[in-house]
Amino acid sequence: MIMVIGATGAIGREVVAELRGSGARIRALTRDPARAALPEDVEVARGDLGDPATLPPALDGVRTVFLTGVGHRRAEHDRALVKAASAAGVARVVQLSSLAVEERTAGVLAGWHAEGERAVRESGLRWTILRPNGFMSNALQWAQAIAATGVVRAPYGDLASSVVHPRDVAAVAAAVLLGEGHDEAVYPITGPHALTPGEQVAVIGEVLGRPLRFEELPVERAREQMLRHMPPETADAVLSARGNADVAVRARVDSTIADLTGRPARTFREWAGEHFTRDR
Repeated sequence: MIMVIGATGAIGREVVAELRGSGARIRALTRDPARAALPEDVEVARGDLGDPATLPPALDGVRTVFLTGVGHRRAEHDRALVKAASAAGVARVVQLSSLAVEERTAGVLAGWHAEGERAVRESGLRWTILRPNGFMSNALQWAQAIAATGVVRAPYGDLASSVVHPRDVAAVAAAVLLGEGHDEAVYPITGPHALTPGEQVAVIGEVLGRPLRFEELPVERAREQMLRHMPPETADAVLSARGNADVAVRARVDSTIADLTGRPARTFREWAGEHFTRDR
């Protein structure tokens, strides 16, 4: 059985979708099973990485875990999971980390992921680590502004990044979860092109068939907006990571998606075509 942690999140749901039909039994871990809204053939178990006592029953019978997490408690949660997994007889963990760990200028956000990776590496379990770049789906935060004004404002407009389609991340995860030969492997996952925020906005405009404009947003204003939906420590870590980004890493293009799935990485234009339509 494969347990997917974070199965109700953006990547976890895609991983579940990729795994379905493989013949593997899937169990999703969630704090609130009643709100999971997952397919009927997916077993749902209640559990919370912040409450280790909930993990042993949820892990019963599980052989492989897909582990994802965010925030400043990432390492604490990952240590709780691998401890419970070891006790439950789990054989392998496939962890979703971040490409930011590879940056020479790695800051707080990368440190959270690096500490999570250390927990997995030192667990005694078989492990594989996936390090995706930023997700194309982050551009959905611009949808309201695009519809209302046609103007997107964001900080660090000159930072080019090889953003990746969430379904490609999930496809790599599924290939690793269902396959063999990936023990102690670390896979970087990137999109096929490096784009700045302004270039992403231009692509969305082409998809919509109307001109859009990108404007640089002062960091202080960006932080004010981020604090509406995330805690201060996370907002500060994200902004610091962008402001001190290692461009050589952020803009790098790797072949992992093609190597492990047998098809090329999806482009940002493909992603935009799936999420932005001319009636917006």
